[in-house]
Amino acid sequence: MLLLPSGAKSILVLGHGAGAGMAHAFMNEMAALLAMNSVATFRYQFPYMERGSKMPDRPPILLATVRAAVEAAHDVGAGLPLFAGGKSMGGRIASLAAAEEGLPAARGLVLLGFPLHPRGKVSVDRAKHLASVSVPMLFLQGTRDKLADLNLLTPICQRLGATLHVISGADHSFCMLKRSGRSDSEVQAELADTIARWIALRISR
Repeated sequence: MLLLPSGAKSILVLGHGAGAGMAHAFMNEMAALLAMNSVATFRYQFPYMERGSKMPDRPPILLATVRAAVEAAHDVGAGLPLFAGGKSMGGRIASLAAAEEGLPAARGLVLLGFPLHPRGKVSVDRAKHLASVSVPMLFLQGTRDKLADLNLLTPICQRLGATLHVISGADHSFCMLKRSGRSDSEVQAELADTIARWIALRISR
């Protein structure tokens, strides 16, 4: 699903999370907000989601899907600088693809709610491959994210030289508690602005 706004300066290949497809409200809103920030998006669906299954495909299929999506986005992106990533699982699989065989067309990775570990099973095992990623990375995480202990993720990002943008009070879905005084929409706007500014810096270098 391509959203190519007039005056787009870059394109982001955006994978969905494990439990929601490319047309989920969060994905729709992020694509719209990024378009307002001159970032085109190319959303795609993993095969299991197309089949209506709740069980993600095996890693080789997930990885092949990411690579095919990046190639397709490169073909339709009108020469725009390309970045890859996604929400939760979508971002993690993109990072695995970049680490294992590379994503030659991608200038960087944008990882929204990187799932560092399963809920209740704190570990850094899912981060081991990140040292093999050769392009810049942007991590966007909430302080209430139960799938990413920031005490573990922060030093990982520092060692990698990756950018970490933290949303205080946000959970894994970037939802806010009412008492925070911030709406989910405000947080999503911050995410889009942060992504657009980070991408712009990568392009200008």
